[in-house]
Amino acid sequence: MDQIKIQNSLELSRIGLGCMSLPKEEKSALSILHAAIEAGMTYWDTADLYQMGWNEGLVGKILPSLRNKVTIATKGGNEWQSDEKSWSWNPRKDYLLKAVEESLRRLNIEVIDLYQLHGGTIEDPWDEVFETMEILKSQGKIKHFGISSIRPNVIRKVVTDYPPATLMLQYSPLDRRAEEFVFPFLKEHSTRVVVRGALAKGILLNKPADAYLGYSQLEVQGVKNWIQNLGFDPLAVLLRFGLEQSAVASLVIGASAVNQIEELARAYDLQKQVPSEVIDLLKSKYSANLYQEHC
Repeated sequence: MDQIKIQNSLELSRIGLGCMSLPKEEKSALSILHAAIEAGMTYWDTADLYQMGWNEGLVGKILPSLRNKVTIATKGGNEWQSDEKSWSWNPRKDYLLKAVEESLRRLNIEVIDLYQLHGGTIEDPWDEVFETMEILKSQGKIKHFGISSIRPNVIRKVVTDYPPATLMLQYSPLDRRAEEFVFPFLKEHSTRVVVRGALAKGILLNKPADAYLGYSQLEVQGVKNWIQNLGFDPLAVLLRFGLEQSAVASLVIGASAVNQIEELARAYDLQKQVPSEVIDLLKSKYSANLYQEHC
């Protein structure tokens, strides 16, 4: 698996493991994590929101023994309410400092390679957020700052004022909003994209076609048919679709079984054979969806 370096020191595998999809059965989950290492998927993404921190704790059972092999990314900013049934957005300094301490404890490590703000609105106290990230860096608790957002106004603000190492957002044949603003905008900046949702929930592969982000079930089935008739492995086409973009550093993809890791590793090798012309042809077959708000 190829690696890519961002801002000189953050190294990501081109396919990262989205840990949110790990099964709750611990033995099976740990087997997937070991398989990811064997496949070269050394960039792992989790969040304190996932299963109320349980997901971070699961990763923390194996992470110390693999610390020199794994780039670990987590996210914060969503605070669970006392009823433990809902959460609210909290990007304030006091909360984020506490949240990082809790993530470090659960992950069983001393420093987080990539700490991502798990959302955000244009009304947030951004100067305070940036100050908090500087404090955490100076304390040696995080190495790099990132943000997960699909909002152009937030992306423009953060990338301009305090360039993050990474920007996590959705991108797939069924969600091409990033082509409208984000990818052109990032040509002038060092921030790189980590893609989530690259497989569109599997409905372009083995799951039944369904309506998705403004596309009808019939339209989704049409895109699915085009992908399957391109003459290349469909999973490889979806990987190539994301990695074709120069702004994209990595695709974060979940796995709930070891064989899915093996399939991703195989498809990663196959995607190198998919020419740019094939991706361009696919895009020409249908209209891309556009932003409707948060511009």
